[in-house]
Amino acid sequence: MSAATRKEWKEAIIEYSKELKLPAIRKYLDEYVQEACQRDACYEEFLAQLLQKECDARREASRYNRIRLAQFTHKKYLEDLSIKDLPEDAQKKLKILKTLDFLREGRNVILAGSPGTGKTHVAIGLGIKACLEGYKVWFTTVPLLISRIKECRAEQTLRTFQNRFEKYDLVIADEMGYISFDKEGSELLFTHLSLRAGRKSTIITTNLSF
Repeated sequence: MSAATRKEWKEAIIEYSKELKLPAIRKYLDEYVQEACQRDACYEEFLAQLLQKECDARREASRYNRIRLAQFTHKKYLEDLSIKDLPEDAQKKLKILKTLDFLREGRNVILAGSPGTGKTHVAIGLGIKACLEGYKVWFTTVPLLISRIKECRAEQTLRTFQNRFEKYDLVIADEMGYISFDKEGSELLFTHLSLRAGRKSTIITTNLSF
């Protein structure tokens, strides 16, 4: 095949990849062509490896996008957690929580303790792990959640918010008890958390004791 013909085919591939929205193929085309020629790889192997690169790039982009849409206030990973500083009971429970079985089973988690004991770190860490494993997560504080519900009700968009709220695989409601709220707020919170009960998981962090 002549150099001119190769150039025409390459230009065609670039145009097709743009139309089909395959940016990784455009980015890695030259590299994979050279590697395939050096190894005398068959066409099927070359195409499969190039498509795999595109799939890997899309998975990585999806993970990043899920973390971005979760609206975490900080990026806190479970790997950065000082396990030995957690209470003994929390250390045991964390091993179970890290499996994310509670998510698959639609169970809820309450992380209770004094300020500074790592509740939010654990909650966000579990949330990020869930995002990386393909779950749709939303992080908020309890005061902000109640304010959001009241705003949606006033703007007559409450049903839209409820539909979205019900569909998250995991909602993390941080800081229950740090700021007091009125009877109306507590009723709205209870009503909306009940929408998810038994189907989707919620993590609540609180400094209140049972």
